[in-house]
Amino acid sequence: MILLRRLLGDVLRRQRQRQGRTLREVSSSARVSLGYLSEVERGQKEASSELLSAICDALDVRMSELMREVSDELALAELAQSAAATGSVPTSVRPMLGSVSVTGVPPERVTIKAPAEAVDVVAA
Repeated sequence: MILLRRLLGDVLRRQRQRQGRTLREVSSSARVSLGYLSEVERGQKEASSELLSAICDALDVRMSELMREVSDELALAELAQSAAATGSVPTSVRPMLGSVSVTGVPPERVTIKAPAEAVDVVAA
């Protein structure tokens, strides 16, 4: 099962780490406890829209950008789940692989493997 809160937490953590910021810095700026922000990043807590707005402001990231990245990850997770169930990527969803960045490998040669909690995209 794909957990939206886990995908959201992963994206928030990457955004923070890209900026080289600590949990303490972001939690202070967003006015949320460090422990709670940590639980949100680990996908253990559901963040309210108000909390997400405060975190996005603290990270200077538009919520729409955050949600777009979460949406892209969700789409890949769904593809991986489908591929795991059927053993291959359905032809009808192969055009979606055009957004996957695998240097030097055409989309038709990309295989998606889905471990229980992650999505890995590898060249075939």
